[in-house]
Parts: sequence; structure tokens; C-alpha cells
Amino acid sequence: MKSGFVSIVGRPNVGKSTLLNAILARKIAITSNVAGTTRNIIEGIYNMPDCQIIFVDTPGVSKPLNKLGKVLNKQAFALTKDVDAIMLVVDIASGIGKGDKFLMDSLKNNKVPVILVINKIDKVSKETLIMAINEFKDYNFAEIVPVSAKENDNVAHLITVIQKYLKDDVKYYDDKTITSSSTSFMVSEIVREKLLQNTMDEIPHSITCHTIKLENKKDIVNISVDIIVDKQNIKKIIIGSGGEMLKRIGILARRELEEMFNKKVYLELYVKVIEDWKDKEKYLKELGFFDYE
Repeated sequence: MKSGFVSIVGRPNVGKSTLLNAILARKIAITSNVAGTTRNIIEGIYNMPDCQIIFVDTPGVSKPLNKLGKVLNKQAFALTKDVDAIMLVVDIASGIGKGDKFLMDSLKNNKVPVILVINKIDKVSKETLIMAINEFKDYNFAEIVPVSAKENDNVAHLITVIQKYLKDDVKYYDDKTITSSSTSFMVSEIVREKLLQNTMDEIPHSITCHTIKLENKKDIVNISVDIIVDKQNIKKIIIGSGGEMLKRIGILARRELEEMFNKKVYLELYVKVIEDWKDKEKYLKELGFFDYE
């Protein structure tokens, strides 16, 4: 039995959450085309008869614009310690830029083995991929693995590579557990995903969601979620003309929640304005954005 912890790090929007979902063959992390979709630490547990890998999906590292951004960067870097391996994910389709190289340099002297995962290879030519692999051989990565998370290409090989670096022989979770995230957190994230997917141009980072009620009864699940925004005009956009946008978000979220719970869901959504919540420690802690020293 081999087991261990692997951190997934990278710039925003390189496909970390999509890769985690592909590895687990199940959705546990929300995805969207909006950079910085992942905000909290999400653990995904990959189980095989002789192996258990605990993947830690971290927030994308970027230049912080507020206290929330600083907290997220601290979280990401804190979770590159005390793990068995680090997966540094880059997006070859968008080009490997200064942000990627900053992370490469930051992890260069890390005692933990770093696996460079070149994602989105389905969108580039073989020549471009070979050039990228050759360019980053000098960084002394433990491994360089090209994948397409979206197409599930070479993901199985990536898992095989990771197994070489696992040091533990302890089973941390039972075979049925695939994430350490709470049900309430996953509910909030599903609502936030539908918001990002349907209002991307208007509200990229000014919202968060918080489950305030979750009653799982025999035949129905009663759920209430607060959608928290930082400006009154954003609240109007989310509610939409005649409440149409909020209704659409509710329908889409409820459909996915009913699949998740495998029963009928009654979902209530409330939009609340908390000005500058991303810079207020009180609200960051209440919403689950804990500081990492």
C-alpha cells in the first residue's frame, strides 16, 4: 500500500480543477473560463487497491489586488510544503509566461519533487509541445508530463508517474471518500459555478457564496445559499430583469444538486451586498478564507 499528498499549483485558469476532476473521474471542483475560479483548498482522494493519493487543489497564484488575493497566495504556497510531490500545471495553449516562470523559480529550490504538467496539449502542435519540453528541461523538474485534462489524454500516465513519489503506507481515507470538502461547501461552489458561467463578463471576482441552510430529509433537501457581492449594481445584474437571471441560476444549480443528492432539492438564493468584503478579515474568516502563516 502506497499513499501520499500531492499539491496542484499554477497560475489562474491553467486547468487545475479540470485536471483534478479528470483524475478522479468525478466532479468535485467547479470549473469556468474565469481566471481564479478556485478560491478554497479542495482535497480530492484517488483510490486504487494498492494506492491512495490525496490531491490538494490550490487557488491560482497571481498578483494580489486585495486581502483575499494575499490570503489565496499564502494558501497556495503553504501547501507546497509537507507533501510528497507538487504538480505545477501550465497552459501551453495560452503560452507559458512570466507568471509561470515566477512559480518555476519559486519552486526551484523546493525539497519536494516538482512534476511539470503541461496541460491543454490538444490545442497545440507536436512541434510546439516538444519545444516547450526542451525549454524547461533545465529547470530540473522531477518529471515533465504533457496532458489534456479536458480530453483525459495521458492522465492515467500522470497517475503512474506520481505513484513513484509516494512515501507513506497509511490509508488516510476509506475507499468511498473522494473529497474532504464538506457538503455545504460543495453546494456553495455549485451555485458559484453557475453564476460564473452565466454572468462571466459582468462579475468575474466580486461574488462568493455561503450555504446558510442544508436540511437533508428523506425525500427532499432544503437548501438556502447567500450570494454575497460587493456592489449594489452587481446585485442588480445577478437578480436580472424581473428576477430572470437569479431564476436561471437557481434552475441550473438545482438540477446539478439533485444529481448530487439523488433526490428532489428545494433551493432558495439570496443576494446580499457587503461592500469590500474581499478586504475585510471578519468576512473572509466567516466565508472560509483562512490565513496561512
